[in-house]
Amino acid sequence: MSRVTELSPTQDRSLEELDRLAQLAEDVIRRARAAGASQAEVAASIDTGLNVNVRLGEVETVEHTRDRGFGLTVYFGKRKGSASTADLNPDSIQATLDQACAIARYTEEDEAAGLADAERMATQFPDLDLWHPWRIDTDGAIALGKQIEDAGRSHAGITNSDGASVQMGEAIAVYANSHGFLGRERGTRHSLSLSLIAGDDEGMQRDYWYDSVRSADDFMSAAALGNKAAQRTLSRMGARSLSTRQCPVMFAPEVARGLIGHFIGAVSGGALYRRASFLLDHAGKQVMPSWLNIVERPFLMRGQGSGAFDAEGVATRDSSLVENGVLARYVLGSYSARKLGLESTGNAGGIHNLIVEGGQDDFAAMLKRMGTGLLVTEVMGQGVSTVTGDYSRGAAGFWVENGQIAYPVEEITIAANLRDMYANIVAVGADVDPRSHILTGSILLEQMTIAGE
Repeated sequence: MSRVTELSPTQDRSLEELDRLAQLAEDVIRRARAAGASQAEVAASIDTGLNVNVRLGEVETVEHTRDRGFGLTVYFGKRKGSASTADLNPDSIQATLDQACAIARYTEEDEAAGLADAERMATQFPDLDLWHPWRIDTDGAIALGKQIEDAGRSHAGITNSDGASVQMGEAIAVYANSHGFLGRERGTRHSLSLSLIAGDDEGMQRDYWYDSVRSADDFMSAAALGNKAAQRTLSRMGARSLSTRQCPVMFAPEVARGLIGHFIGAVSGGALYRRASFLLDHAGKQVMPSWLNIVERPFLMRGQGSGAFDAEGVATRDSSLVENGVLARYVLGSYSARKLGLESTGNAGGIHNLIVEGGQDDFAAMLKRMGTGLLVTEVMGQGVSTVTGDYSRGAAGFWVENGQIAYPVEEITIAANLRDMYANIVAVGADVDPRSHILTGSILLEQMTIAGE
């Protein structure tokens, strides 16, 4: 694959740009204090990228991006004002500052408002190996997209393509506040994807595959990605529905992380202080089987969610979210923590690499463990309530008999309550999907209701 030459230090100007953003952020905070703000914080970023889409051997789109963002929040006591701009010229920055101050002067006081506590600011900034610029030009990206698509289309039974995508992305960001904190981050994210269509006299099926990495050196090959997309698409041919039943259900890793995402949503501060979570007041209570642990690891090298500080400058740290099945803590930034009478967990802006600790079973062993039941590889619809825990979504996948895939399944609905689903997890596989900040293998549930024919 012609893809992986990285920028040399002399070609890479990201550190210079970070310096410029840092100087701008510190200057604006000084000006905000001079304008009467008791506290102020700035988040500034520059994102650059290349996105190429190829379909049926022809170029569909080529997009070069360079997006800038500057957000300022000021506090006049307990009154808060925020404003933002995508223009970093001095006049726009001054107008943004004036607007934020004007908003703050006329808003009502909020006792939970303010910066995160000064003593919680990060002081250590290890290199987490997140910066790997990919020097691929438009022609190279087009050629790579064609290689991926050609590999997928070469399979008998593949009749059409929705296209291949090649994306390169770089982001640098600065967060600064009036505690004197200044944090710099830079990271790269690159992705490849392919979507294919298979068809015969009985119908058509569509599926896809993608890869997402920090460094282009870590991509699967063009041939491997194309083959994976084709195999997934072809495996869905002849899909049928199921009769309504209750049975074991196994979520494939790429779908299982969504289950964990719903859990994070239910234990996050915003849902909790609004009293809109089925896991309200569950800290310290059993929510999952006693053998299951979920841990946050912010310092994984090349991790998709790695970072030394959160969106408020609070130092991140390794910690348990679920320990021996017990909810060890909530997921809080400083505002939601104050609303709940608690302390920030360093999660303003989200989770930093959540690992669902699994067993030793690979995908095939997990199927054998299930025996007979439903393997879910795709879910559709929005039928999930964080308030009640009710879960009802359209699904597709495979019916499994005696630990072996029997036939593909579509046009069914799977339903249960999340509280019961989490409590009745039978096993977590070792087949971890690394393409996300939520790292989990397959998740096998004891039982769900399947609604079909």
